[in-house]
Amino acid sequence: MRSSFTSESCKESQLNSLNPQSWLQVERGKLSKLSSQSSTSPTSSSPSILSIPFLVGLIRESFIKVPEPPVQPFFKPGDYVEVLAQIHEELESCSPQERSNLYLFQYQLFKGLGEAKLMRRSLRSAWLKGSTVHEKLVFGAWLKFERQGEELISDLLATCGKCAQESGPIDVSSDLDIDISSSSRETVSMMNGSHILRSVSFKIGDEKIVCDRQKIASLSAPFHAMLNGCFSESLCEHIDLSENNISPLGFRAISEFSITGSLNEESPNVLLEMLIFANKFCCERLKDACDRKLASLVSTRDDAVELMECALEENSPVLAASCLQVFLHDLPDCLNDDRVVEIFSHANKQEKMIMVGPASFSLYCLLSEVAMNLDPQSDKTACFLDQLVESAETNRQKLLAFHQLGCVRLLRKEYDEAEHLFEAALNAGHIYSVSGLARLGCIRGHRLWAFDKLSSVISSGTPLGWMYLERSLCCEGDKRWEDLEKATELDPTLTYPYMYRAAALMRRQNVQAALAEINRILGFKLALECLELRFCFYLALENYQAAICDVQAILTLSPDYRMFEGRVAASQLRTLVREHVENWTTADCWLQLYDRWSSVDDTGSLSVIYQMLESDAAKGVLYFRQSLLLLRLNCPEAAMRSLQLARQHASTEHERLVYEGWILYDTGHCNEGLQKAEESINIKKSFEAFFLKAYALADSSLDPSCSSTVISLLEEALKCPSDRLRKGQRSSSIKVYTVVTSLVVTDAPRYLRHMKLVRILGVEVSLTGRVELKVAPVALNNLGSVYVDCAKLDLAADCYINALKIRHTRAHQGLARVHFLRNEKTAAYEEMTKLIEKAQNNASAYEKRSEYCDRELTKADLEMVTRLDPLRVYPYRYRAAVLMDSHKEKEAIAELSRAIVFKADLHLLHLRAAFHEHTGDVLAALRDCRAALSVDPNHREMLELHNRVNSHEP
Repeated sequence: MRSSFTSESCKESQLNSLNPQSWLQVERGKLSKLSSQSSTSPTSSSPSILSIPFLVGLIRESFIKVPEPPVQPFFKPGDYVEVLAQIHEELESCSPQERSNLYLFQYQLFKGLGEAKLMRRSLRSAWLKGSTVHEKLVFGAWLKFERQGEELISDLLATCGKCAQESGPIDVSSDLDIDISSSSRETVSMMNGSHILRSVSFKIGDEKIVCDRQKIASLSAPFHAMLNGCFSESLCEHIDLSENNISPLGFRAISEFSITGSLNEESPNVLLEMLIFANKFCCERLKDACDRKLASLVSTRDDAVELMECALEENSPVLAASCLQVFLHDLPDCLNDDRVVEIFSHANKQEKMIMVGPASFSLYCLLSEVAMNLDPQSDKTACFLDQLVESAETNRQKLLAFHQLGCVRLLRKEYDEAEHLFEAALNAGHIYSVSGLARLGCIRGHRLWAFDKLSSVISSGTPLGWMYLERSLCCEGDKRWEDLEKATELDPTLTYPYMYRAAALMRRQNVQAALAEINRILGFKLALECLELRFCFYLALENYQAAICDVQAILTLSPDYRMFEGRVAASQLRTLVREHVENWTTADCWLQLYDRWSSVDDTGSLSVIYQMLESDAAKGVLYFRQSLLLLRLNCPEAAMRSLQLARQHASTEHERLVYEGWILYDTGHCNEGLQKAEESINIKKSFEAFFLKAYALADSSLDPSCSSTVISLLEEALKCPSDRLRKGQRSSSIKVYTVVTSLVVTDAPRYLRHMKLVRILGVEVSLTGRVELKVAPVALNNLGSVYVDCAKLDLAADCYINALKIRHTRAHQGLARVHFLRNEKTAAYEEMTKLIEKAQNNASAYEKRSEYCDRELTKADLEMVTRLDPLRVYPYRYRAAVLMDSHKEKEAIAELSRAIVFKADLHLLHLRAAFHEHTGDVLAALRDCRAALSVDPNHREMLELHNRVNSHEP
């Protein structure tokens, strides 16, 4: 969640925070001193008032304390693999009406795991499998909400003749089926042979409207009884209906409908009259026609607010669904409208059935999530979650609703209600809700009770990292440190333990150990709160160059980020720090970027690019390079934002088309990306366009022979000049000329299924002091990769050697591969050692080197990989395989399990399923197969294993 709710496990959950929590809490006196010097707004500070000496003194003198992480409002079962397997099993046999709810629960589980891509896929499955219009409305709106900021993608797809169906409106008036009573038709046969008047005159005010008696009688059973039954009106030629809130115009339309069975074009007010009249006299066909006609006229929020009230009062589900669609299409803005919030907050059970049919729980799941993103402590958030609890029917729905509302009540300091809700969730089987009870115990001074409660949970089942983290909050000193170490051992993705230990070491003035501790997690997880902590460390140490590097990386990830618990904008702190660092010329920036890229310093590279974007240089290329870095740092949302900015700042049409192609490619639309590349080439042949085409073709073609085409495309790319980034600056920095005459900046690989390619742009500092792009040498590493795939090792080696001559560090890896394929294993090992020595982020280099040495050295390298980046799964798989070869089946399964517990990885689950099959544990194998297929339902080998194991199930 944004603001107060931030997922520990989500890799990029804080990149869009509106009011993120800072790591730093200072003494109240000093904090109020800082606040008093700020402007009257609690969320703004003036850089003219704040100063670096003041902030440095504040940090040095203050008692640094890392705030406790919030209790997350997510579904976090004790064994997520078991739950995933259960959901998959139910999906195999459930009715179509149950599928969407199962996919919704799968979404909630992936959300607790922080798996953004899997979350979105589950939502899309819920939309695709929706059995009602209401489910389509809710999940379509949910997908649209999740894709905020991605409207450009839909526009680009439209230019390629493709559109995203889930983002489009539904024709509710046509698609929503309502069962209309046939009693009105039956009355016609009952009338045959009766001797009554053919016409009847209805008086409406001063007007009389002559109607066909039998046609009016056929509208409903009440009309039939009145006109043909034993009532006195059956003998009357004139009947007064003036007291029934229908106008003459409205009744004439009713009379016409009784004859034709269809509505003419009427005003909304007349249609409303007719609807109300039809509902009063049980004219089901007329009511349905008015319902659908009004539904087709709803276009604005004001329309929807006005008509929703009528729809709920008159039991008009089509109109209500149409109004609901308008509200949901306008999320999250519509939740700032009190009229809309009132409708959702106070709908009773019957009104919810009219408005959203059986999808009430799904609707309030969506509304609660949107409201929590806006403000988790707001009244509307609490109201929506109350409605969620009321809508919950199954045990799963109840435990989720109870826990989420408990989290909000806890934030609102409504402790008694929170306790009741957490207990209800825990009793329903949600083990994570014990964390809420423990927090409440600590708040009330019952720390020992909370400690014992958590200890009981830990000892009663498989312990998880969050359990030790929560227990650490109940104690102090060495015991807290011990529990946090255990939490990191079990789940190294939790950020709080690293931050606590780093802050504690900093308080002890053990600076190097503090920096090393926070760098441990930043080496594999670029969490904003950890970057902020390191920024403050550097600020306290007056290392302003390192501090500005971190704050610029923060601003790249989240331009609106605020520090010191939201009191100071990161951009303002950057302005202050920048006064204390040397200004770089454009040439200096390119040199810095080149050095950082060569040393594989991704955070440093982000910082330099951020600074370069302030110049008047062509920004398209820089934003493009920024997107590459962000992808490598596993920040896909920020990368997409940068890629869209690259498109926005493209200097030419053919350059814009290239960026559009990458946008489409990165969102899974490979063929459309290829189309954009070809459009760009048709305008102008360029390195970037040929490179995109080669990349997209390699990923979209299943034909092994496409490698030759890719090579030819890269060769064409080498012949083309790139768009040039020119800055007419006469540099006074002589070192530019004495150190280098040309610079080449290369980018990191994106991994493909069929081959690895690298997008590259280069830079040259000419003897005139101009900074220009130069691309001729920079595709060497990419071409080398393709030559390796084609077994042209001599050509590949030439490419890599030439790339290394221009300090393309990652070419060591390619050259090592060539050595290995030539059976020169020692040379391959030495080549990777050179890369390890040069690269700051070298976990992948250790992993690759492990392929080129004996078993003991391999194990040592892979242990290092796990220490540097515990999210990399290959080391766990290798160690498990070695144990399995040694007939240590339990140890092998345990090795895989220690990674699976915090990372839902297909390959880990696949291997563990195979191990279980090998040991004869069919049920465990089937469980892992089903969980793995929840991660990737179309994985061929997993499907084969599942079918094989399933055939052996007892």
